[in-house]
Amino acid sequence: MTDTAPAPSRRRENTRTRLMDAAAQMFAEEGIDASSVEAICERAGFTRGAFYSNFASKEELFLALCGRSADTTLTAVRERVASLEVTELDADNEVRKIVQEVLEVAGHDRLDVLLGAEIRVQALRNGDFAEAYLALDRGLSENVAHLVRDVAQARGLSLRLPLDEATDLLLSTWIAASEHALITRRDPNRARRDLAERLAHLVALILE
Repeated sequence: MTDTAPAPSRRRENTRTRLMDAAAQMFAEEGIDASSVEAICERAGFTRGAFYSNFASKEELFLALCGRSADTTLTAVRERVASLEVTELDADNEVRKIVQEVLEVAGHDRLDVLLGAEIRVQALRNGDFAEAYLALDRGLSENVAHLVRDVAQARGLSLRLPLDEATDLLLSTWIAASEHALITRRDPNRARRDLAERLAHLVALILE
């Protein structure tokens, strides 16, 4: 007889995912310090027992979210880079568009921006969180640097500054613009256009 019930590992993974989704919303909206285990469980529809069978603490869950955020962002960036590497670079402004598109795969969702800001704030205060954040930052920087180097070479362009500095400048602008759009309550579509324009100007300054 075939057992169609979910395997324990599948049920456990579903529970972890629901807890992490609920926590991500709460951490983004209220911050980790103001979010209690009880509130996370209530939002996810689980008991404290279910929480502690998956995570030793709220802090451990937060670190798991850091890792998931890194994986999600880097996967999206890698997929976008791979899809663009086969594109014919025949338009004068295509280099700008490619960099813009890659940097825009994340950073427009309100909760994602808020969660990213919370991760950075906590990284300033906590060494364990800092390590998780820096891993995310390194991975994203490596992928964006790979993209900038490849498209510049494909177009016969050169960088006006070292690759790592160019990458840091692009990512810093991307993060700052995304957060500023939320702070000023800008219309998401207008904010996206403004970010694209700012990145276009920046890429023009970086590449020659």
